[in-house]
Formats: sequence, C-alpha cells, structure tokens
Amino acid sequence: MTYLGVDYYPEHWPKEMVTEDIQGIKEMGANIVRIGEFAWHLMEKKDGQFNFSYFDMVIDSLKEKGLDVMFGTPTATFPAWLADRDPSILSEDEYGHKRVFGGRRQYCFHSDTYREHSARITKELVKHYQHEQAIVVWQVDNEFGHEGSDQCYCDQCHAKFHEFLAEKYHDIYSLNERWGTVFWGQTYNDFTEIPVPKPTITTHNPGLKLDWARFRSASLNRFAHDMTNIVKQYKGTHQRVTTNVAGGFFNKWFDHAENLRPMDFVSYDNYPVWGGLEEPIPPAEIAMTLDFNRGLLDKNFWIVEELMGAQGHDVIGYLPRPNQAKMWSYQAFAHGCNHMLYFRWRGMTKGAEQFCYGVIDQDNQYGRKYKEVQSLFHEISSYEDVLESPIKSEIAVIYDYDNIWSWRAQSQSKDFDFKEELMRLYRPFYSLNTHIDVIPCDRDLSTYKVVLVPVMQIIDQRLADQLAAFAEKGGTVVFSFRAGLKNKDNNIHFKQPLPGPVRSLTGIKIEEVESLTKERTVPVEGTGDYNGETSRVAVWRDLIVAETAEVLFRYQDGLYGQYAAVTRNTYGKGNVYYIGGGLGEQTMDGVAMEIIGSNDLSFVESDEDVEVYRRHTVEETFTFIMNHSDQMKSFQEISLQPFESRIIKH
Repeated sequence: MTYLGVDYYPEHWPKEMVTEDIQGIKEMGANIVRIGEFAWHLMEKKDGQFNFSYFDMVIDSLKEKGLDVMFGTPTATFPAWLADRDPSILSEDEYGHKRVFGGRRQYCFHSDTYREHSARITKELVKHYQHEQAIVVWQVDNEFGHEGSDQCYCDQCHAKFHEFLAEKYHDIYSLNERWGTVFWGQTYNDFTEIPVPKPTITTHNPGLKLDWARFRSASLNRFAHDMTNIVKQYKGTHQRVTTNVAGGFFNKWFDHAENLRPMDFVSYDNYPVWGGLEEPIPPAEIAMTLDFNRGLLDKNFWIVEELMGAQGHDVIGYLPRPNQAKMWSYQAFAHGCNHMLYFRWRGMTKGAEQFCYGVIDQDNQYGRKYKEVQSLFHEISSYEDVLESPIKSEIAVIYDYDNIWSWRAQSQSKDFDFKEELMRLYRPFYSLNTHIDVIPCDRDLSTYKVVLVPVMQIIDQRLADQLAAFAEKGGTVVFSFRAGLKNKDNNIHFKQPLPGPVRSLTGIKIEEVESLTKERTVPVEGTGDYNGETSRVAVWRDLIVAETAEVLFRYQDGLYGQYAAVTRNTYGKGNVYYIGGGLGEQTMDGVAMEIIGSNDLSFVESDEDVEVYRRHTVEETFTFIMNHSDQMKSFQEISLQPFESRIIKH
C-alpha cells in the first residue's frame, strides 16, 4: 500500500474539531497521518507524570476512519519545566550565550539530564503504543541538526571534546604533530588545554576545526542512535523506524548517512521554496536533494513534509502556483519517493509558524490546495508498483563530509560554495534526464559507468585506489578543481605535486593556483574536438600541465595561455577528466554529452524546464514528465500545461 497523508496537529485546535478534521482528511484520499513530534508537554505535564490519553482519543478516532499513524517521539521540543529545573540541557552558541527556552531543538547533546529525560519519554511513549496496530511508523526526534542545533560550545561539550581527542590521538604529542601546532606557537601539553573553536583573532587551526566537526557529528549521531535503539527495543514488530531529514544537508555538521544507518527507511522534508525566497530553488537542485536522500540507504524513501502552501516563520516565501506543488510531488515520486505526507493539514493561527500555510488555511475552507492534494492522491495511488520499483543509475556523484567540513574551515575563494560546485557537475547530466545517485564516497562504485567527484580536496589513498580501479576497468571519472590537495588531518600533502594521490590517474600536474570570483573570471578556449569553442572559468582555477592527458581547453589570458584548464586522460580502459575551475554551463553541457556518448548512457532530450524520468517495473516502463515552468511546453507529441505532470505507460 502506498501511504498518502498529511501532518496533523490536533492538539493545536479545539477537541471538537477532531471528528471534522479526520473526515476531511479521509475524503481527501489520505490513509495516514503524522502526529505527536512536538507534544512532549502534553504527554508529561510534570516530571514523571505521563498521560497519553489525548493521543489515545485521537488514534481511536483515526482508526474509525481507517487511517494509519506515523508517531514522532517528542524530544525536539522539551517542556519548560525541564529547562527551568536544569539549565544544563540548554545549548550554548559560539559567543557563550545560552540558548533560552522558547525555540526548538535548543538542547545540548551532552547534557546527562536531557539524555535521561529524552530516553524516559521515548521509552514510555513507545511502550504505551507498542501493540497499537494503527501506528505503523515511529519517527525519532525531528529534523536533527536543523537551524544550527547541531552546534553547542558549552562546558559539557568542551569536556567531551577533550575526551574525543584523547581517544582518537591517545597522546598529546601525536595530536600536536598531526595538527601542526608548532605553527603560531599553539603546541599543547595536555588535551585539557585545547579550546573549542569559538571566535578568536584570525582563525583556528584547520586540524582543530575538522576534528571539531567530526566531534559534533559524533555527538549528534550518538544521541540519535541511542534514541533509535530505545524505539527499536520497545516498539511492536509491525512498527518501523525512521527520522526526517531537513534540507541544507551540505551545510550541516553531521554525517547524514551515519545518522540514518540504523533506520528502516529515510524520510525527507521537501521544501522547494521557503521563507524569503523570491522563487523556488532550481529544478536540478530539487532533483539532487531527492537523489541524495535516496542514496543515504540506497533505497526508495518517504517524504513526510511535502510543501503545499507558502512557508515562512517571520518572512513568507513564494506561493506555489496552481499545480506547481503537485508537480514537485510528481518529481519526488519519479526520483524514488514511495510514500508522501503533506505539511500541514491546516495552517496554525498561533505561535511561530502562523505563516506556514497548509493544505487548508485559517478560513477552514476546502479550496484549491485541498483539491490539488486530493487529485494527486487519486492519481498516484494506482502506481504502487512503479513507486516501489528500484532505481538503477549509471552515474554517481560522490561526496565526503570530511571534505565538505574542510572547505567550510577554509573556503579559499570568497565565492566558493560546495553545493554549487556539486551542482556544476550534476546539472548537465540532470538536464539530459539521466539517472544519478548522490552517495558517500565509501560506497561500492562497480555498478556505475560514470563517477563525478566535485571539489574533493581531501583524498586518501583508499579513495584514490578505488577511483583508479574503477577507471582501469572502463569507468569514466570526472574531477573538478582542487582534487587531492589535503589528507585526512586537513593538511596539504607534502612533497606531492597536485593533484596528489590522483596525479597518475588524471595524467596532469598542477603548477600554480589562483582564487577567482563570480565577477572576476578568466577566458578559456577549446582545442581538438572543442577547437574554437570559448567559455569562462569562475571561482577558482588550477594551472594544469598535461603529462599523459589530452588538453581540451586552455586559458586565454596572456601569460597563462600555456596552461590547460580542462583535460582528459586515458587510464586503463577508462577516461579521467579534470576540470580545473568553475567552468561555464554551456561548456559543461558539451563535456557531459561527450561522456554520455562515449559511455553509451541512457538519456532523454527534452525542452528546457521539462523533466523526464523513466521508471521500470518487472514488465513495463513508465515515463514521468514534469513541466517546471509557467508556460506551455511539449515533450515529443505531448502538450503540457503550466506545471503539469504526467505519467506515461509504455
């Protein structure tokens, strides 16, 4: 069964509205609701006094209408009495300010008090409902690490950071050597002398910054895993476990694949537009986020918050146009979402999310948005086999959180943005409607034909060997700039010309480098198959000397004309591309088309803003077609209204 539903917060409204709400939800075509993730105080108004009677009533009412339940453990919003009793649970920002009670997720992962109370409410809740057949999924916490909640600089965290470093390095001399603390006289005599990276003059040691990021990730994921283990210990055998992933994952301070490792499936909160945005994020970027979430556990995923109305806390964003949110839902289903819940049933009229509009608004009228969701539920419910079918991709984009955090410690260019550089490689292949996995760099690559490696400045020998073996057997590898610069201690490789451990793989040597910007760009011109083609490079450039590689583009700015900007190297049976800067879109499109042709990749050409995604069941093929524009479009002989979505059976 395909689960289709809404996020429902009955506690926000008078009790007598429950029957009316559930009837409206049922008539919309839903078969599940998500409840409870912010209701700790309702379940435990005073310390140790648990009362689940309100949700007993709600669940009984839902069952009468045949609706199943996803129930969220409420640890993202603790009760005021707990903060009042023990302020140690409150996290602290980098300036030493305690985060006061009043927002959400303002807890410290190293507060013993918070861990104890979180474990207790989770245990009591799950035990109470372990035999409840209507509850089919438990959601652990809510949007881990979102809105800066993955960082805390309090004394509890400081002490645990010392323990983390002592366990990793064993002795202070090893840490000093690997961090290079001799620089600026930062040598330590004991782990207890090491600061947390609060503001200082200039900047902290890059090794400290990277280990702090790893510590923050370990802190969050330890808490998440502990809570998950409690749910698994006490849940019913018919109940599964997940947690919902927030957007902006490349700007978070925790490893998402590790976070989701013990879960039964991934859930994602899909917001193509949010408060303050004048227009939605580009279709390619939305697709990438979906591919990222599918890649966390290498299987299809749920969306448990799918935007329908305009959103924002203090500033409201763009209003999705008629059928645009429905189209985003079709896009999500195309990319591997197999169950979907919309946020939210009704927009709230009080509190911080008064401007997070829902399926229906404060007027309580079942209007355009209600009918749009209703039509989506009706249309998609007949495609269960398609939604459950696995997605096989021929292209992988790989990433590594150590590498991402290294860039965040030292951005090197004022305009560097990791996500944008990942998208620079992803977008050309998305535009040709290929299937792409976005996965951690430690995954098996043998099933792919092409591996894209965006700005991977930290490359260890294991990854270098893995990529070499992949190319040796006939695969194509595409590197972008700064590849192979650093080791796992966040230090530059000594006595290794760049690109370090992948020099022989790429067939190049980088003699010098330069930071560029989006405004200050440099021209490049093609050679060979690209003869006469011109483009520009932004953000960065590596000045490349081709050793065994063929030059595809050279710089064209006077003194640097002898250096290559883009190269292609034959390695074993495969090819290895190196793109030495932020290459322009049109040129990237040409390189992508060459790679698709030489690897015999499946692709579909379509007009701009028309996305086409093929899905295969055992016996049949289905094509998802999405018009991302407010204009009439067509695909082959099919006319598409603004923001129209189609599924075509072949």
